[in-house]
Amino acid sequence: MSSTHGVAPFPLYWPLQYKRTEAHARRDAKFQLDFASSRNDLIAEVRLLGGRDLLISTNVPLRRDGLAYVPNREPEDPGVAVYFARRAGRDGPFTPYVIACDQFRRLRWNLRAIGATLEALRAIERHATTSMLEQAFSGFAQLPPPAAAKPWREVLGIPPGLRDLEALRARLRELARLHHPDVGGDSRRMVEITDAYERGLQELGGAP
Repeated sequence: MSSTHGVAPFPLYWPLQYKRTEAHARRDAKFQLDFASSRNDLIAEVRLLGGRDLLISTNVPLRRDGLAYVPNREPEDPGVAVYFARRAGRDGPFTPYVIACDQFRRLRWNLRAIGATLEALRAIERHATTSMLEQAFSGFAQLPPPAAAKPWREVLGIPPGLRDLEALRARLRELARLHHPDVGGDSRRMVEITDAYERGLQELGGAP
């Protein structure tokens, strides 16, 4: 299911301008809210900032109302990307933005971190000038998604008949060693590889 932002809420669509956090580098957080409360607070913060067309992208399947289920287990990738649109000033056009977080080990903590960031932006709105708020928001401007994603097998170099999940995971590890930004690779290429891997998992019936 695509959106007005050109991305899907499931599986996680990670924005091109955000560098991924390595799994071993993720940490615990002190946020006490559960998943549903973190999600609902985030939705409220977007609305209070005048946002619309909200889309929360994660590796958790969706309910019929388009929101993610409360997960019964943590996804392998707990990242969250929040897409929305808001006006720049009172009469400006609606501009798409994205805020993403994968620094914490649990999905609910990353949700809460984004909600807290939006809450801080509302404090700027209350106590500072409009130009300061727009300057803060400029770093969250959404880059356009790729016009058309290549077939995942083509991106990963997986033969058409191969349906082995372990081979798929091994191929991801192999490509990450070559293309991950931490080893001098290109972040956009790594995003393409990760997206292809997630699409491959979905088609082959693997866990997200």
